[in-house]
Amino acid sequence: MLRDLRCWPLVAGVLAGTCAHADNWIDPVAAPAEIMPLAARSLLLDLARAGERYIAVGARGDILLSADGKEWQQAQVPTRATFTAVSAIDANIWAVGHDGVIMHSGDGGEHWTLQRQDPWKPAADASDALHDSRQGVPLLDVLFTDAKHGFAVGAYSLALRTDDGGDTWTPMNVASAAAKSGAAADVSAAATAEHGQTFNKDELKLGQEGTPHFNAIARTGSGGLVIVGERGSAFRSRDAGATWQRQQLPYDGSMFGVIGYGGEHVLAFGLRGHVFESNDLGEHWNLLDTGTELSLMGGTALPNDGVAIVGANGIVLVRSKAGEALKSYSDQPAGTLAAVLPLGTGNDLLVAGENGVSVYSAQ
Repeated sequence: MLRDLRCWPLVAGVLAGTCAHADNWIDPVAAPAEIMPLAARSLLLDLARAGERYIAVGARGDILLSADGKEWQQAQVPTRATFTAVSAIDANIWAVGHDGVIMHSGDGGEHWTLQRQDPWKPAADASDALHDSRQGVPLLDVLFTDAKHGFAVGAYSLALRTDDGGDTWTPMNVASAAAKSGAAADVSAAATAEHGQTFNKDELKLGQEGTPHFNAIARTGSGGLVIVGERGSAFRSRDAGATWQRQQLPYDGSMFGVIGYGGEHVLAFGLRGHVFESNDLGEHWNLLDTGTELSLMGGTALPNDGVAIVGANGIVLVRSKAGEALKSYSDQPAGTLAAVLPLGTGNDLLVAGENGVSVYSAQ
C-alpha cells in the first residue's frame, strides 16, 4: 500500500546493513536525485504552495515545481531520500522524509540545501546504550508557522522543533512527557512484558501505544498544536509545543492527517474512512459520515471551514463549507491519492499519489 512507503519498514536496518557491503550500493541520502522525464507521473506524497508556485514531493528525492499545476519541472536536489511531506512560508520551503532528512529552499524551490539527516547505523555493540532506536526513522509531516518556527514529526514518536528556520532542530519529548503527566494511564501488554512484568492472555489486547508513530501535525487559529498518529492517539499543546497532553480519539485506528482551522477547530482523518471533527482542540470529537471504508491519506482546508480529503482507490471527499455533509466524487477505482490542494479559485483540485500529480475537477 501507498502508506507503507511513508512508514518505516521494520527490516530497514537489516537491509541497510546488508546493502552497505555491496559494491554498487548507493547511499540515498548522499546521492543527488536523478532528473527523470516522467517524475510528475511517479509516486508523489505531498503538495504545498509557495507564493505563486506549487510544490510536489515524493520518492527518490523528487521535488517538482509548477506555476499552474499542469506543467512541472523537476528541481535539482542533493539527495535521493524519499520525501513524505512539505511545508512552505512564502519563498521558504521545507521537505522532510526518510532517513530523517530535512531539506530547505529559500528561493521558492530553485535551490536546496540539506539541514538534517539521520540515517540508520548499527550500534557499535549490543551494550551500546547511546544507540537511539529511532535513528534513521522517517519524518512523516512538517509544519512551519512562520519563517523561523517549525515542527517535524515521524515514526516512533519522533518530534522535532526549530526556532531558527531549520538551521538547528531540537527533539521534543511529546509521548513520554504526556504519559508522565497522567494523560496516558493505559500501557500495552507488549510494553508490560518488555519491563519484565507478567500478563495473561486476556490482557493481550490493543492498548495505547507507548511510542506511537506521529503521522501528522497541524496548528489552529488559536495557536494550538495537534499531532495525530497510530491507534487513535492524539496529542495537543496550548503553549507552542512546550508541553503536551495525550488524548485518545473514539476510534482505535490510525489517523493519517489533521487540519487546523480558526479558533480551536480541528479535523482528523485516517483508517477505514474515519473523519473526526473537534471545536475545542480535541477535548471532544464528533464522527463525520463519509460513506466509505477506504482509508483517507491526505487533506486540505477550503474556505468557510470546508475540506477536501483524498485516499485509497482515488477517492475524493469534499465539503464546501462547515455544516455540510462530505460528498464523494470517486466514481471508479484509481491509484491511491496521498495529497490534495486547491488549484486557483474555482472547484479544481490538485491531487498527488502513486500515479503522480494531476488536476481533479470536483463538480
